[in-house]
Amino acid sequence: MEAEAGPDWQRLDVWLWCARLAKTRGECARLVAGGAVRLNRQPTDKAHARLRVGDVLTLAVHGRVQVWRVQRLALRRGPPAEARLLYEDLAPQDGP
Repeated sequence: MEAEAGPDWQRLDVWLWCARLAKTRGECARLVAGGAVRLNRQPTDKAHARLRVGDVLTLAVHGRVQVWRVQRLALRRGPPAEARLLYEDLAPQDGP
C-alpha cells in the first residue's frame, strides 16, 4: 500500500472509489482521465494525484456537478454511510 498512500495523502482514484463515486477503481480512474474531476480548482487527468485532507474536488458526474471538501482519508471502502463521512458536500442545498 506504500504506492497507494503516504501518511498525509492518498491517491485520487483510490479515495474516489472509497467514497463510492463509482463501483470500481478503474471507473474512478477513467473519470479522472476523462477530465471529470478538478482538484482545488485545477483540472487533473492523473488518477495518481495526491489527495489531502482539506482539498476541494469538483466532480462532473452523473449529469450534475458536485463539490466536495475532503474531510478524511479512507482506510477502506466501507458502506455508503461510512463513505459519506469522507467528505463535506459544498453544493448549495435546495431551499424549502
